[in-house]
Amino acid sequence: MKLIWTTALILSQLGGGSWLWAQARGGDHWVVTWATAELLSRSVLSAASASPTAPGGFHDQTVRMMVRASMSGQRLRVKLENAFGNQPVEIGAAHIALRGKDSAIVEGSDHALAFDGKPGCTLGPGMVLVSDPVDLSIEPLADLAVSLYFPGDTGAPTNHSTGLHDTYVKEGNVAAAPSMADATITHSYYWLSAIDVEAPASAGAIVAYGDSITDGARSNNETNHSWPALLAARLAAKKDTARIGVANEGIGGNRLLHDGTGASALARLDRDVFSLSGVKWLMVLEGINDIGHMAGNSNQAVTADDLIAADRQIIDQAHAHGILVIGCTLTPYEGAGYSREAGEAMREALNNWIRTGGAYDAVVDFEAATRDPQNPKRYRPEFDPGDHLHPNDTGYQAMADAVDLGIFTGKPKVKAKH
Repeated sequence: MKLIWTTALILSQLGGGSWLWAQARGGDHWVVTWATAELLSRSVLSAASASPTAPGGFHDQTVRMMVRASMSGQRLRVKLENAFGNQPVEIGAAHIALRGKDSAIVEGSDHALAFDGKPGCTLGPGMVLVSDPVDLSIEPLADLAVSLYFPGDTGAPTNHSTGLHDTYVKEGNVAAAPSMADATITHSYYWLSAIDVEAPASAGAIVAYGDSITDGARSNNETNHSWPALLAARLAAKKDTARIGVANEGIGGNRLLHDGTGASALARLDRDVFSLSGVKWLMVLEGINDIGHMAGNSNQAVTADDLIAADRQIIDQAHAHGILVIGCTLTPYEGAGYSREAGEAMREALNNWIRTGGAYDAVVDFEAATRDPQNPKRYRPEFDPGDHLHPNDTGYQAMADAVDLGIFTGKPKVKAKH
C-alpha cells in the first residue's frame, strides 16, 4: 500500500485527481530495472530549451522506444505517465520485447501489454498507469523495446528528451511488427517512465538523481555510457551486487531550487524517487546549475547555505521513506559558459559540506575522480569534450569507477564522516 499511497500523493501534487494501479498483488516484490524522468510540458519551456527531436504530438502512429534494463528478471511490468499533459492520451496497443538490431525485436520475444486486462488504456492528465505483469525473461543489461500505438491526437507529449537511444516513429499500428523500416528516428522517450522486474525480497534499486551530468549529456548515443549505466554494468558483473537495479533520474538543466527543463529536484522527489519500486539508495548530484544560472539571472540567486539546506531536505525526506542517501561532490566547471569565481567558491563550499558534514549516509567524490591534478578547478583534459562542464565517455567511466560498491553491500571502504 505504501507505493500506491505515494502514487496518489504525486498526482495530488501535480493537480491530477485520477489514477489507476493495474494488477497490484500484495505478495510480489517489484524493483525498478529502468526509469527516466519526465520533463515539464513543452508549453512551459522556452524555444531554446525544447528538444529539436521532440515532435508536437502523434496521431495514428507507433512509437518504439529502446531502453537498457539494469537488473535481470523473469516477470516485468511497464509504467506510463502523463505527468505534465493537459489532455487525455489514448494508447491503442502496447508491446514489450527484447531488442534486436536497430528497430528490430528478437523473434519470439514480443509480448502485448494489458492494463487491468484490457489491451489499451487512456492516460488522463497527471495519470500514472502500470501494466499487468508479463512473463519475459531478461538478462542483466538486456536491451528492451517498448512500443506504444497512439490512434488519436495525443497533443504535446510528456517526454524525456535525452534518451541516448534511438526511438522509432512509424505510421499506423505496428506495435507488434518485427521491425520498423523507414521509421522517423528521434532520441526521446514519450510517456514511458519505468520498467519493473519481480525480484527476491533482498533486491533493491539505486536512483541516480541529478542534472545533465547524470542524464549523460555529451555521451555518445547508443553506447550506454552515462555514469549510471556504467555503474549498472559494474553492479551486474559482481555476484553480491547483481540484484541491484539502477534508475537514471537525471534531467538536463535540473536545479535544486528552481524549475527549468524539469521540475526542481525538491519538487520532483515524490514522482521521480519515492514512487519507484524497491528503492533502497539515492545518489544525489545536484547544484551546479543553481550556481551557474546565477551568472545570468540575479532573480534566482542562491547561496551555498541554500543548497545545503535543500540537500538536507532531500536527505530527511528520503530517510523518512527508509532510503539511504549518498552525496556526490560536484565536478569541476571552470571554463564553462556560466563559470564565475563566486560560483566556484560556492561549489567548493558545497563539496566540502558533502564530504565532511556528516549528513549523508555515504559520499562519492566525483570531483576527485575527474579533476585535473594541475588545475583542480577543471576537468582532466582527457575527460573534457570541450564544454568544460560535462565529461566525455571516458570521464563518465571514471565517475562510475569512483563509486565504492561496498556502499551497497554494507562494506564500504571508507565510511561517511559523522
